[in-house]
Amino acid sequence: MNLQEFNPNTQITSAISDNIEDIIRQIGEDPLRQGLLRTPHRVGVALQYLTKGYGEDPEKILQSAIFEEDYKQMVIVKDIDFYSLCEHHMLPFFGKAHVAYIPNGKITGLSKIARIVDVYARRLQVQERMTTQIKECIQKTLEPLGVMVVVEAEHLCMQMRGVQKPHSLTVTSDFTGAFNRAQTRNEFMNLIGK
Repeated sequence: MNLQEFNPNTQITSAISDNIEDIIRQIGEDPLRQGLLRTPHRVGVALQYLTKGYGEDPEKILQSAIFEEDYKQMVIVKDIDFYSLCEHHMLPFFGKAHVAYIPNGKITGLSKIARIVDVYARRLQVQERMTTQIKECIQKTLEPLGVMVVVEAEHLCMQMRGVQKPHSLTVTSDFTGAFNRAQTRNEFMNLIGK
């Protein structure tokens, strides 16, 4: 779903817009200046889009495309781009997620894995929680022999403010089942090029 297909709630947009207009004033700007006239409205729509994951059920997304299949080797969807907002400063963090699971009689449509990443990314987040939520959703819904998730991200709260370390990368991982074996984890890491 791109922004053109997104239908924001007009009441929420209006409430956010009012608050953004106040914030613009409080930082010393004029919300009536030509370049800022529509900014509160645009921010209201953007914030709803950037947090639309709260209104989506990731388990239902996976359940909508479950197929019985006798395949017991690793399935990997790698380099899934995502964009999220840090819950501490509401600044973006973004990067790639790599997800693997070993089926136990059930597989899912590959695009559903990417959609699960988006659902959890489109919330106020911390990278560590997002990594675990993706893993737990897949484990609970597909009941595979194991799941592993690796997330790599750049955090603007670290790059634009605070310690100001551009190009720093944060990597998180979480795993279950068959991925508790070092050999299986190493195979996954080799396959994603890490």
